[in-house]
Amino acid sequence: MGISSSHTENGIIEVTVDYPPVNAIPSQGWFELARAITSAGEDPEARVVILRAENRGFCAGVDLKEIQRAEGYNALVAANRGCAKAFAAVYDCEVPVIAAVNGFCLGGGVGLVGNADIIVASDDATFGLPEVDRGALGAATHLARLVPQHLMRTLYYTARNVSAQTLHHHGSVVEVVPRAELDDAAREIAKEIAKKDTSVIRAAKEAINGIDPQRVHQSYRFEQGFTFELNLTGVSDHARQAFLDGDHARQANDS
Repeated sequence: MGISSSHTENGIIEVTVDYPPVNAIPSQGWFELARAITSAGEDPEARVVILRAENRGFCAGVDLKEIQRAEGYNALVAANRGCAKAFAAVYDCEVPVIAAVNGFCLGGGVGLVGNADIIVASDDATFGLPEVDRGALGAATHLARLVPQHLMRTLYYTARNVSAQTLHHHGSVVEVVPRAELDDAAREIAKEIAKKDTSVIRAAKEAINGIDPQRVHQSYRFEQGFTFELNLTGVSDHARQAFLDGDHARQANDS
């Protein structure tokens, strides 16, 4: 459980997120994920990284329970810094990163995927930012890399989810496959990249980042500033607790 890395054939490194049951990542998990992806990119034998997940969905975002039960703002600061580190690690990875998205991809999951180079998704995958319902802001920077501006605003304000098929329509998801075929689909693209001259691919990654019109690191940290403001005024604490209370009620009904 946690973050793990494995080397497969031809310089392909797979980084797996595994925090049952929904991959709500604790603050230290984000830092561990950042280190794993950075380390993979720094490996001279690496040619491409696949970011994948176990469990019911790709990522449910940060662990709200960890933040809510902590006193003060240390857990919130750690989660925000950890997310920024992990998102930056994906974006700055020295080799291309392929995100293989299963099930739900929410909050911080969108931050990871929005910074990836290539996205493959299962046919049951959905993407969304429930931040406004949790009293937080963030990852609009990354959602804007997946959908057009006005759709991004609609999804952000309403906290609606969007399907993998919709993202495929807009060109951000390259391929939608049955869930059982997801890993194989990501590996096939990875193998294609791994056949290229790694020096050229590494230079291409740096060049593409260099001409990116969006300064993703700065804009995401700007968004996070409003999250701190909402927490200082008490709005976020109330919203998080309301969500957790509702989640407990849903679990009780399911049982």
